[in-house]
Amino acid sequence: MSSIENKVCIKMLDRAEVGKKKYGTTMERVDLSSLEWLIHAQEEAMDLAVYLEKLIGLEEEILIAKKLIDEKSKKLIT
Repeated sequence: MSSIENKVCIKMLDRAEVGKKKYGTTMERVDLSSLEWLIHAQEEAMDLAVYLEKLIGLEEEILIAKKLIDEKSKKLIT
């Protein structure tokens, strides 16, 4: 296993502990239907989409700023 995969495993173990403390149960719980699990998964996926959109926007801003800096630098050189 790579160090990256190891970090992910450690984070998953930590996350499981947080979930156990927060919800008082594990993913082995049996009180939710398949539909409820699907809805939870969908909600998590929607949160991920929001986080990705935020990060894409930030990266776009950085690219625009770099482009403006490059353009100004070229004008100063010429």
